Amino acid sequence: MTEATRRGSCLCGAIRYTVSDPMRPVIACHCGQCRKTSGHYVAATSAPKTHVTIEGAENLTRYESSPGVTREFCSICGSQLFWNDSRGADLAIFAGTLDDAEGLRLAGHIYCADKGAYYDIDDGLPQAAGDDEGLATKT
Repeated sequence: MTEATRRGSCLCGAIRYTVSDPMRPVIACHCGQCRKTSGHYVAATSAPKTHVTIEGAENLTRYESSPGVTREFCSICGSQLFWNDSRGADLAIFAGTLDDAEGLRLAGHIYCADKGAYYDIDDGLPQAAGDDEGLATKT
């Protein structure tokens, strides 16, 4: 494993993955779908799909939440791992599933117009009402 390779897994360890740089900074998505699937908002990085290797993929369940978009999670423990747009070259990786996220930082927030009424976004980072391509691709 090189210094530019990171590892991650689901809670039970049935799915493990490695990902090599480059990885995008972490973006927080506050859209209704992310909030429904996670119970709050989602914080995710991404990397080219060709840079991600998944072990235990037979335990990966895919749910098509939008046309061509799947949310991918462990069928055993339910951990959400990936957001995958079949039309894109990158795979969004839920930052909390990385074993070591050293060097990655939260860079901003998307879909802020859909955020939950019970919290504020006051960290001073850029906020987009919807999907701001200048900030990041949707997680």
